[in-house]
Amino acid sequence: MMLLPCPSCGNRNVSEFRYVGEAKSRPEPDKATPAQWRRYLYFHQNPLGWARETWYHGTGCRRYFSLERHTGSNQVRRVGAGGRS
Repeated sequence: MMLLPCPSCGNRNVSEFRYVGEAKSRPEPDKATPAQWRRYLYFHQNPLGWARETWYHGTGCRRYFSLERHTGSNQVRRVGAGGRS
């Protein structure tokens, strides 16, 4: 079982959460080119190691938050509120 630390609710089973994706900056809608939108929507890094991610606690506080997770070991560090950018 994998536990995720929700900033509002504490440690909870991963089944209560939804993985939203890599935490990355969204391009400005009125200034971005089609190529920048494609890169933002479809290209992901998926590294082996530490990655910034956004999660949604759907069965708890219903809030988005960001964290750093090691993609090989699922170890979690640096949890923060408000993961959407």
